[in-house]
Amino acid sequence: MAKWTAKHEAPEPLEGPVVATITGGTIVWFVLFLAQLPFYGWFADRDLLWWVWCCAAGGGLGLIGIWYVRGREAALKRHAAEAAGQAGAAPHAG
Repeated sequence: MAKWTAKHEAPEPLEGPVVATITGGTIVWFVLFLAQLPFYGWFADRDLLWWVWCCAAGGGLGLIGIWYVRGREAALKRHAAEAAGQAGAAPHAG
């Protein structure tokens, strides 16, 4: 059986407001968690507490995601600045 290979180049990854997207999603998870807290007893009576804790976990993991994407964005900007600096400081032959 032959190994499958792609017939075309993969597209460039989409870049957008990643930090804002992750921050917004984290806020949504925490709001859902806080909105469910007054109904904790209702969820407990129906054995559905995982809904509450799923939202708490989503918010907690979102905080890790915010830390990660902020570091990634800073590293990308640092790399772009270094590349621009090296391109401008190229020695001239003469």
